[in-house]
Amino acid sequence: MHQISSLTNYHRKMITLLKTNALESEAIYIFREVISQFDRPVLLFSGGKDSITLVRLAQKAFFPAKIPFPLLHVDTGHNFPETIAFRDKLVAELGLELIVRHVQQAIDQGKVVEESGKYSSRNSLQTITLLDAIEEFKFDACIGGARRDEEKARAKERIFSVRDDFGQWDEKNQRPELFDILNGKIENGQNVRVFPISNWTELDVWSYIEQENIEIPSIYFSHTRKVFMRDGLIWSHSPFVYQEEDEQIEERIVRFRTVGDMSCTAAVDSYATTIQEVVGEIRTSTISERGARIDDKRSEAAMEKRKQQGYF
Repeated sequence: MHQISSLTNYHRKMITLLKTNALESEAIYIFREVISQFDRPVLLFSGGKDSITLVRLAQKAFFPAKIPFPLLHVDTGHNFPETIAFRDKLVAELGLELIVRHVQQAIDQGKVVEESGKYSSRNSLQTITLLDAIEEFKFDACIGGARRDEEKARAKERIFSVRDDFGQWDEKNQRPELFDILNGKIENGQNVRVFPISNWTELDVWSYIEQENIEIPSIYFSHTRKVFMRDGLIWSHSPFVYQEEDEQIEERIVRFRTVGDMSCTAAVDSYATTIQEVVGEIRTSTISERGARIDDKRSEAAMEKRKQQGYF
């Protein structure tokens, strides 16, 4: 029985290795196509595990040269401090160019209106700031970490996803991508969103992080945090998160599966303190990582509507 179990574990590791290697090769091919077809690409960077994985893939795609495009972070002002600290550390260590644009500036200029109330968030407000940055720097390709397994609107995306001159996405008018042929031809004013890890799953990302020994923010691992319960979800206690008077603060051992704006990202109970333990948790989980994102729950088509308006 022990031998069978050992063989099973060995075969699982080999299958995972073969799969992640194939996914890595596909992503590297996509990165190189971006450089060959576009003049001013940029990598959209949030400090989360998916964008950190993109940075590692870009390193491999262009080694021994440096990553040949900047990183762009659209900062809501309500980010987890652990994520911002990690972002700055990574950029400094790798010598990368980082562009930061702030949602607060769009609010101050009256371009967007701050939400209020129980489910208020700045997450959807990022769209205007992103579109302004694309216009400011004339980016023609924005590389993002969206994956098709995350949400049904993202499952509709092509790897090269064309946006019109207003930054809008038409899900019914997309180019075929047969035989891995990627068409980057665009008209003046258009830009393309590029998704090198479209075909990855959450487990694939974590398996790759484990395989490559990639450092990630501490927020992804179990830690003690002040939280409160709402709608069956665990919310961070923070000045940025709306809280009713009867919602009691408690200390709880949690981690985060996905990292976004603090006001729309819930935690999960967890004792996983290593990547191996996180991978084990995900293998047995029956809930999507975006089950802890309240902004996806506003309506059945919440994500699709945001994407049509120019969202990531």
